[in-house]
This record gives sequence, C-alpha cells and structure tokens, in this order.
Amino acid sequence: MNLRFRWVAPIVVAWLSGCAVAPPYGEPPGATLPANRDDSPSARGRLKPMPVRPLQVKTDCRFKDETGYSGSAILDVDYDQVRSFSATVNIPRRGQCRFDLAEFEQRPAHAHVALHARNGCTVRMWEQGNQVTVAFAQCGRQCTGNAADYLWPILVDRPSGRCD
Repeated sequence: MNLRFRWVAPIVVAWLSGCAVAPPYGEPPGATLPANRDDSPSARGRLKPMPVRPLQVKTDCRFKDETGYSGSAILDVDYDQVRSFSATVNIPRRGQCRFDLAEFEQRPAHAHVALHARNGCTVRMWEQGNQVTVAFAQCGRQCTGNAADYLWPILVDRPSGRCD
C-alpha cells in the first residue's frame, strides 16, 4: 500500500462507524427494526402534544420563597377571556412590580392568552399540564428600581389554586 494513502483507511472506517444506528433501548445489539414499526417518541408515550383548549383558571393566591421574593395574584380566566387580573411581585433589594387588568387590553392569541399594555408590557398566560404560567415581557414601567430585570413568571397550580 502506498505510504501516502495509509492514513485514509482508518479515517474512512471511523467515519462510517459514526453512521451506525444503535438499536432502541431494551433491544439486543444487532436487532433490526420492523419496517412498519413506529418508533417516534410520541408513539412510545414519552412526548404527547399539549391539548389546545380554552384556558380556564381562577385563583387568589400569595407566595414567598426563602430569599424574600414574594407576591400575590388574583386571576380569573374563563374560556380564554380574562375577567380579572392583578399581580404584585416584591423583589428584595430590587423593587416591586404591579399589574392590573385596567392597564391592559386582551388581544387574540393562539394557544395562550395575551394582554398588552400601551407602554409595551405584555403578559402571556398558558397551561402546562396542571400549571398555568403567567409570564411578563418588557414590563419595566410596571416596576420600581430594576425589579423588572429579576421578575420571574408566576406559576399557578390549577387544582389547588396555589402559586409560586
């Protein structure tokens, strides 16, 4: 074999071995998949699409963590229509953020509820299993100090009505 091409064979073998496909978990090495087998994650039950249904949640909750981050939320959404919404979040050494439905208008959105304020603040609400997430974007004018930089979404547990 020519000295110039002696390095080519190991590289080709390494490259081709990278194309090998491992058998699915639980099957012995060398097993082949039947042609009609659906091995997609959703078929195995690992991932399922979230149902697209009208958002319904009602809560009057308070929360506080060990760092002093605390707040409260009043939320009533019935079939994607926000009936009431107010929230206050206190962020230690940063400030406070306040939100009230009167400052917002609801706009149509797909798979979530969206409230928009004239000053650019957007509040989005969506479900994730038994939780409803209330997230904030560009809401610096609703906050004192630099609290908006440290504002986390509020998570509402739908069955219990508790929030974090």
